[in-house]
Amino acid sequence: MSPSCPCGRLDARGRPLAYAECCGRYLDHWEAAPAPDAESLMRSRYSAFVREDERYLLATWHESKRPSSVQFEDGCRWLGLQVRGVRVTGEDTAEVEFIARVRSVGGWAARLHESSRFVREGGRWYYVDGDAMK
Repeated sequence: MSPSCPCGRLDARGRPLAYAECCGRYLDHWEAAPAPDAESLMRSRYSAFVREDERYLLATWHESKRPSSVQFEDGCRWLGLQVRGVRVTGEDTAEVEFIARVRSVGGWAARLHESSRFVREGGRWYYVDGDAMK
């Protein structure tokens, strides 16, 4: 049996989707199979953080805000993702509110609560930026 996808997406019966059937199809084949919507891109980017896939993160970051590299903290363990809402803001724009939980080797834990902005260009969705929420 395939491992569950780190993003936590469930199928119609409430069972976790396998990585290969969920975010894996985007991370492993991003050039041929782009994420079809902002939520799928956000979930796949979370999975990319879990897998420390800098290539995918940079490829899906909008060029206007893309950093030159992505830094991963050694030993961080991503604990889960909760999508709180998806809002279509235009024909090619959307926002996704989510909470991601992480724990470090040193024991600190954090909750990243963000409203992220996405844009579709040339048929592909890109992460633009986000606002931290309380």
